[in-house]
Amino acid sequence: MPKSPPDPLKNHLLAALADAERQRWFPELEAIDMPLGQVLYESGRALSHVYFPTTSIVSLLYVMANGASAEIAVVGNEGIIGISLFMGGESTPSRAVVQSAGKGFRLKADLMKEEFNRAGPVLHLLLRYTQALITQMAQTAVCNRHHSLDQQLCRWLLLSLDRLDGSELKMTQELIANMLGVRREGVTEGALKLQHAGLIRYARGHISVLDRAGLEKRTCECYAVVKSEYDRLLPATTAT
Repeated sequence: MPKSPPDPLKNHLLAALADAERQRWFPELEAIDMPLGQVLYESGRALSHVYFPTTSIVSLLYVMANGASAEIAVVGNEGIIGISLFMGGESTPSRAVVQSAGKGFRLKADLMKEEFNRAGPVLHLLLRYTQALITQMAQTAVCNRHHSLDQQLCRWLLLSLDRLDGSELKMTQELIANMLGVRREGVTEGALKLQHAGLIRYARGHISVLDRAGLEKRTCECYAVVKSEYDRLLPATTAT
């Protein structure tokens, strides 16, 4: 069967645009593959594009001088990669890495800045999204400091699921360990606990969530705080 063409409306921010903005943006959007491990931007470098994932998930990582890293946020079909571009910074100390392979769209930096500077509905939408993203970053810092690895793993799985249409993630335990800033052995132990509890199935880089409600019961309060803020600030959209 022929493959369906990439659909910008699968990204919630793009789907929330009014018709006038869609007419300006959509012809300029470039459909792209986003393979596992691809680096969309590096720390300190100027951004050439912003990215809108549709079926992929991107991790925002803070990288230390010795190469160690820890995740500060995840972005998927709810959002945009590259907020520093329209917030006036041009670059950021974080790194953006594809953590679950899929597809998305990108838009040239100059076009995004021009749209933001119109000071219309897009500006308010992007500022609300940025507030939600900052909440996720702050809650991630609190969670990593005060909650168990088991709870962090459940939070991370749920946030990732919220940013995909399905219930399966494609990623290695080594990648998860880099995201959470812990040793791989800790992730292995945590994943086995969840698998033995019947909550997930993990094999060959594929994580299938079998019992989402069970994960929600097992996680800490941080997941609910982040989810409620996104729900409060951003419109619920359905791609049509």
